[in-house]
Amino acid sequence: QVRLVESGGGLVQPGGSLRLSCAASVSLAAFFRMAWYRQAPGRQRELVADITNDGATSLVDSVKGRFTISRDNAEKTIYLQMNDMKLEDTAVYYCTGQAYTGSVQDFWGQGTQVTVSS
Repeated sequence: QVRLVESGGGLVQPGGSLRLSCAASVSLAAFFRMAWYRQAPGRQRELVADITNDGATSLVDSVKGRFTISRDNAEKTIYLQMNDMKLEDTAVYYCTGQAYTGSVQDFWGQGTQVTVSS
C-alpha cells in the first residue's frame, strides 16, 4: 500500500524557515513525479514545487529564491525547504506522488499545517 506522510509543519514568524518532509512507504522510483501543493483558507489548491524521477525541479514564481525541493532516495523522502517565509505562505501543505500503473495514479498525503504569523 502506498502511503505518503508529511511532517515538519508548524508556526513560524515572517522571515523564518521550516523544512517539510514527505516520507513514502515505497521506493521513490515508483513515482515519475513528486510535488508539494498547498491550500490556503478560501483558496484553491496550488502547485508549489515538483521534482521528477531524474531530479529536475520547478517552483512556482511566488516561492522562487525562497523554497527548495529535494529528494533523498535512500530515505524515501522528499523535502521542501522554506526560507524567508511570508504571511501568504500560510496554508496546508500536501505531498503528492504520481505513478504509472497502467494509467497515471495520484497519491496524496494527509497534509501538514504551516502558519506564518508574528
